[in-house]
Amino acid sequence: MTRHIQLASTLLLACLISLGSTALAGERPLKGGTSRPDVLYHNYCSVCHGDRGDGNSRAKNSLVPPPKDFTRAPELTRETMITIITHGKPGTAMSAWKTQLESKEIAALADYIRATFMQVSLDPKLQRGRVVYAQNCMVCHGERGQGAPGAAGLIPARDFTTPQARTELTRERMINAVTQGRPNTAMAAFANRLPATDIESVVDYVRFGLMLPATTGISGTNAHAGRKEQQASEGMNMPFANGLAGNVAKGEKLYMANCSTCHGTKGDGKGPRAYFINPKPRNFIDKNFRLAFNRPAIYTAVHDGRLGAEMPAWSKVLSEQEMTDVSEFVFRRFVQGRGPSAK
Repeated sequence: MTRHIQLASTLLLACLISLGSTALAGERPLKGGTSRPDVLYHNYCSVCHGDRGDGNSRAKNSLVPPPKDFTRAPELTRETMITIITHGKPGTAMSAWKTQLESKEIAALADYIRATFMQVSLDPKLQRGRVVYAQNCMVCHGERGQGAPGAAGLIPARDFTTPQARTELTRERMINAVTQGRPNTAMAAFANRLPATDIESVVDYVRFGLMLPATTGISGTNAHAGRKEQQASEGMNMPFANGLAGNVAKGEKLYMANCSTCHGTKGDGKGPRAYFINPKPRNFIDKNFRLAFNRPAIYTAVHDGRLGAEMPAWSKVLSEQEMTDVSEFVFRRFVQGRGPSAK
């Protein structure tokens, strides 16, 4: 029996097995090293859940169901979150992290998410502030606090998401601006429209729900913020775990022999079998994929397969080195847009 026939036979069996879900994350942290929960989140979780924890990431359109929006998830208890981070969640792209993170890191990560992104969903006062914001502020400041251009002769609405806004805008200053308005801007006084409690609530909502948390010194924080230069960021240049290095030429041969029938020779998800597959094979040249998948993330997808799809767990077929080779080829050819000649 030839190698390709053996591969096909094993794949058929693999497709019938319940597969692990895909982890969209960075390389494993070093054991025994100091881990900050904000660093863990931004380097491992933000690729799916977004820098704001609202699920608004570049990967969201490629995931079914979409990533959890922590800002609207009051049902998540701390214990539930620790369990999901530890063991994953079947039927979603949320994989188990118990082999990559220590229990204390998982607990710290859950606490960071709750303290940073879930305050609005857990605090009735902040929930009231969200309602007030939607009714009175969103038209100028935007749904996510990103601001909007001002009318001729007027200063544009404040962008609450910038580091400058977080530095300059104290709670007292914001309450005063909402209460009395701001001259020469479209910011009107709300003292006669809203009770003082609502003014405080909307200010606190902006501060906790819309202002980005301080992220000084965090690698990969902006890795999935949609900037064109993202591929040059540290997060997208993470190496494979465990010191592995891929061979592009060998990876190309493996890809063309085993992956191109679904994903296409151009990586566009339009291989000859794609018409018969639902959900459709991954499109590697789609901007969402190219902005979200680094080497470790591609390797994990190859290794674990994709739950609920025809993407098998290649760990049942290929060696660790072969999976590294094909992952390197996909990354270099389709994510970076470089051919096999690039060494």
